[in-house]
Amino acid sequence: MSFDVCALNGGLPLLEESFPSAELGADPAALVDALLAYAPFDLVLGPAGYGLPLVPAAQVGERELALMVLKRADEPAARAGIAGMRTIVRALIAAGMPLVFGPGAIHLPTVPDHRKWNRIDLGTADKVASTALGIVDQAERLGIPYEETRFVMLELGGGFSAAMAVDGGRIVDGLGGSAGPIGARACGALDAEAAYLIGGALSKRTVFSGGALDPAGDLDLGVPGALQRLREDPRARDGWLALEEGAAKAVLALTASVPAPREVLVAGRLALAPGLLDALAERLQGVAPVRSALAVKSAARGAALLADGLAGGSYAPLVARMRLREARGGVLDHLRMYGAERIELG
Repeated sequence: MSFDVCALNGGLPLLEESFPSAELGADPAALVDALLAYAPFDLVLGPAGYGLPLVPAAQVGERELALMVLKRADEPAARAGIAGMRTIVRALIAAGMPLVFGPGAIHLPTVPDHRKWNRIDLGTADKVASTALGIVDQAERLGIPYEETRFVMLELGGGFSAAMAVDGGRIVDGLGGSAGPIGARACGALDAEAAYLIGGALSKRTVFSGGALDPAGDLDLGVPGALQRLREDPRARDGWLALEEGAAKAVLALTASVPAPREVLVAGRLALAPGLLDALAERLQGVAPVRSALAVKSAARGAALLADGLAGGSYAPLVARMRLREARGGVLDHLRMYGAERIELG
């Protein structure tokens, strides 16, 4: 729904701005101009979709772009609704900034291989960035080193819901938006039988639809007061229950990987919905305290912290702890099911 940017100078915020995603997809000049106004940068961590293992802009070709968006070769980009992502990335590369594209959770060595089997979306690159902010937030707030942070991050966005598990200051597991609980707009993890029966009609649009609050993608949840009205609408009651219960189940599932989280941190647009945090706290009272993450636009701020650390700034210990420089492989490397070898990206 929105595309956020954050820049740091000496570890302190220099620029924080938000753009409607649809507008940038049509013309990314506003984003490029906003960044160039503060250039030069030591490093820019760019939007990477499903992620790349710290690939610099000079090494990004059509294959890398395809791995970021994961569109089947037989589906037109316009119908998939993701053409804008490539446009934005190409514009950032053309601007000549020191740009690098970071990993999703599946690229990280801190997630054991067996948790990657038959998975692609353990958490996209923006979820890794949000989780990095959560690590810093918990460490600074509780006065503990990064290696003692331990939590589950719930990212409840205007489209997808996702959950990430952190143990010892490292991402150890995740349930990405397309493989996790139901979202506001998106269906979450698909029943494989439903996917089979949809057959040839299965598309990116399928993945982006069927959510608990806005299954057809008709609502603008960014309008002031929209979440309040939706929260009070009796017709949306079951949708909110599905979201809350799905999010709680995701947290409980991830306690298999991080058995004693200090907290459950909630980020994303829906974290602003009246009463949502209280509802989650009641459901998860036997697990850990539930609190709002430091910033709603946590992905942009977290990405800026990682860029600072990768450039040798004050957050270098964070990058080292998360083992970001050891990211490796590709998002399709762990598929073991019949037919995976015939995947063709476009």
